[in-house]
Amino acid sequence: MSWTLFHRAARARPFWLATASGAALAACPVLAQTNDESTQSVEVTGQPNLQTPDVAPTTTDAPAVQAEDQIGFAADAMNYDSDTEVVIAEGNVQMNREAIEMRSDKVTWDRKTGKVFAEGNVVIKNPEGDTAYGDKIELTDSLRDGVVENLLVVLDNGSRLAAIKGTRFDNGNIELENAAYTPCPVEDDEGCPKNPSWQIRAVKVVYDRAKNKIRYKGARVEIFGLPLIPLPGLSHPANQQAGSGLLVPEIRLDRSNGFEIAVPYYLRLAPDRDITITPHVFTSAAPMIEGEFRALTDIGSFRINGYATYGSLVPLTGEDPDSQKRFRGYLESAGKFQFDPRWSLTYSGRIATDRTFMRRYDISRDDRLRSTFELERIGGNSYLSIAGWATQTLRRNDEQGQQPIALPIIDYRQRFADPILGGQLELQLNTLAIGRTQGQDTQRAFAGARWDLRGLTGLGQEVTLTALVRGDVYHSDENLLTAIPGYRGKSGWQARGIAAIAADMRWPFVGEFAGGTQTLTPRVQIVATPPIENIDIPNEDSRAFDLEDSNLFAINRFNGHDRFEDGARITYGVEWNYSRPGFNISSVVGQSYRLSDKPSLFPDGTGLTDRTSDIVGRTTVAYKDFLRLTHRYRLDKDNLAIRRNEFDATIGSRSTYAVLGYSRLNRDILLLGEDLQDREEARVGGRVAVAKSWSIFGSAIVDLTQQSDDPLSDADGFEPIRHRLGVAYDDECLSIALTWRRDYADTGDARRGNSFSFRIAFRNLGF
Repeated sequence: MSWTLFHRAARARPFWLATASGAALAACPVLAQTNDESTQSVEVTGQPNLQTPDVAPTTTDAPAVQAEDQIGFAADAMNYDSDTEVVIAEGNVQMNREAIEMRSDKVTWDRKTGKVFAEGNVVIKNPEGDTAYGDKIELTDSLRDGVVENLLVVLDNGSRLAAIKGTRFDNGNIELENAAYTPCPVEDDEGCPKNPSWQIRAVKVVYDRAKNKIRYKGARVEIFGLPLIPLPGLSHPANQQAGSGLLVPEIRLDRSNGFEIAVPYYLRLAPDRDITITPHVFTSAAPMIEGEFRALTDIGSFRINGYATYGSLVPLTGEDPDSQKRFRGYLESAGKFQFDPRWSLTYSGRIATDRTFMRRYDISRDDRLRSTFELERIGGNSYLSIAGWATQTLRRNDEQGQQPIALPIIDYRQRFADPILGGQLELQLNTLAIGRTQGQDTQRAFAGARWDLRGLTGLGQEVTLTALVRGDVYHSDENLLTAIPGYRGKSGWQARGIAAIAADMRWPFVGEFAGGTQTLTPRVQIVATPPIENIDIPNEDSRAFDLEDSNLFAINRFNGHDRFEDGARITYGVEWNYSRPGFNISSVVGQSYRLSDKPSLFPDGTGLTDRTSDIVGRTTVAYKDFLRLTHRYRLDKDNLAIRRNEFDATIGSRSTYAVLGYSRLNRDILLLGEDLQDREEARVGGRVAVAKSWSIFGSAIVDLTQQSDDPLSDADGFEPIRHRLGVAYDDECLSIALTWRRDYADTGDARRGNSFSFRIAFRNLGF
């Protein structure tokens, strides 16, 4: 039988909270630990059950309701005792109200006392997808307060809350006794019950409706069933907003700082901004404070992060430590703002008080800190960038006064929508100003135009014709302060004109091979440029050049604007690609020949010094997601000696893999230039899954450079730089890692030696 009961006005949400009050626990991105609640120990009796009861599904017979004060009701049998005024419904009892559904084996309503009892396989579902289970529920007929025994709430995201007893009071407060919460699975892959990786256990959980807050008594975190982390005074907001409080500590041990413990404190300032303050305490160094501020605005977001301490500094030169202590720190900030669909601003800033602070505290191993900003406008056929940057060097032998400050850098490009002579025309305007506090200053401006025409011949050849013209104006002073003469240029005003024409032809041949498809593509390019004044022009952005497959067919093979390759040349090569399902090989090899005998602008050892260039190439092999191997090389044109040899390989699956790398630069350079020294290095890293969720990981970098390669190097041909080794546990909701790292070089007060770190992350809880 089924019918609709008209009852006194009572809201459905309180009815749900009375039976599934722990739903709010799943909505805490950050757990807070406060001292506004007593933390005295209380004996825990009974164990809350996080496993889903075996309740057989039933069809819904209760009718839909039309008004808020209506309850849809259905049951197999209904009895009413007029003397005692007790209504008893038995057998597949179902109730629904405002999209909340409840079923049980039996419901008893005592009209005299106003008590409502639901017994046996009680199941309640709310519109959000959460489900609550209980053995017995006792409510008042106002549905405003009540008690539930053996409560289990399964949320739509998989999180679970269980309690031996739950009580809802008339003021809306809720109290759970002997409760447990976990976001982790409680079944294995075969559907058998298992203990969660971690759970929060508490003697009592109290929901304060007026303050919208949940407080705990006797709370602790259990990992693999072991009560490891006590959480005295634990509390958090009863919604999806983050709450202020302590986060999981970080633990490290290294030779420079000794034992370290960092305890972050998260402070929620507003829904769109927060701050995290982290004190770092060391046994062998002065304490350090770290702070991070984050904010989200209507047009973008930004963050500010900083470190500060007060201690002594060991100079990079290896001198005795300065006995006078000083302030040391690091500050960084980054953000992006979108003013409208076309205009945006991006910035990042980094600065440190000294050259060894970053490595001393293992913040970063960068040897240069770069601060930038860029204002961009992106239109349908136009682009405008107004940018600037500055660099702080952390290198041992670099002078800070020689580091450039670029302000402003303006670049504007306009592409014409309609073809001109069948091709695409693009105009470019560019200006740059570089200043140094103790070095050369340079200003540059140029205007240029580029025209490209692409087409296919009747034989299937892809032909691209390019024409380029540009006019440059430069001004520089203090040129003699630049150490390398080839980069200085002449002081004062200089001007030059640039013009180039190019024809590029690719002819792909496609066919079947070994069960797959192969493509063989010969390629020929001819570039002609009249003589260009390059030596008189300062070189700020075209340094440290090396010939490789990525720039072999570029019209200007320098990597900037200050140098432009002149003369006439022909470049030739071939591309080959073979593919079949799950397997692919791609390869390219090429060389160029300069048609004029004018001396080359390129430094010795770069592969383009003589009329005939070195041979460069790249081969990539990929097999499904298991293997990816890339080999880049440059061969000497005269004796095929390997001048550049690089291997990068990734082998394995997501759980077990190896990353291998090797690089050797043997440029045969007589006079060392900036960033052109020879070097040799090997890199290895990987992870091995030893059991379900458990793995061992590690990495190592070894310097193989010898003094015959680089006279300025102190390496002996096999010099470990650093390595790390660790063990990790990862599953759906818990991550634990213990790492050992060893550094083999001193950098100021960043000492060589061992360091250990321990990391734990409780997923789905904001840690």
